[in-house]
Amino acid sequence: MKTAICYYSRHHGNTLKVLQAMAQDSQVDLIDVTRRQAVRLEDYDCTGFASGIYYGTFQESVLQFARQHLPEGKAVFFVFTYGVLRPSYTKVIGQIARERGCPVLDEFGCKGYDTFGPFKLVGGIAKGHPDGQDLDNARRFYQNLKETYNRGAYR
Repeated sequence: MKTAICYYSRHHGNTLKVLQAMAQDSQVDLIDVTRRQAVRLEDYDCTGFASGIYYGTFQESVLQFARQHLPEGKAVFFVFTYGVLRPSYTKVIGQIARERGCPVLDEFGCKGYDTFGPFKLVGGIAKGHPDGQDLDNARRFYQNLKETYNRGAYR
């Protein structure tokens, strides 16, 4: 499965660490949405969108990138890192995918060290994350996603 993962990862690089774990031993192109580049997502079997969580949703540049570049009907998945788990982090990016008729395969989230906004005042939360277990879970998530996709379950 040829995969592109379009991502935003700044502050502590939590999201990029997770994506690099997923990409190990796989055909995955990591696309930083903050860099100007020609992107043809239709050339990929599957597209992931990844971000840390900012005020309850994906970072705006990832959302804008999806609005501009996501082809109709493309299988997608979502990856996110967070300081505090809440159930609705993929609501907006999921809506963009639905508007394009894209099946959402799955989503993966894990804790990430967070010093954004008021958390900076207390030295941050989720210190030490993503940790080794988080990265192992990310690798397993992507391997399972790839196996299921290759069996034709999402086509």
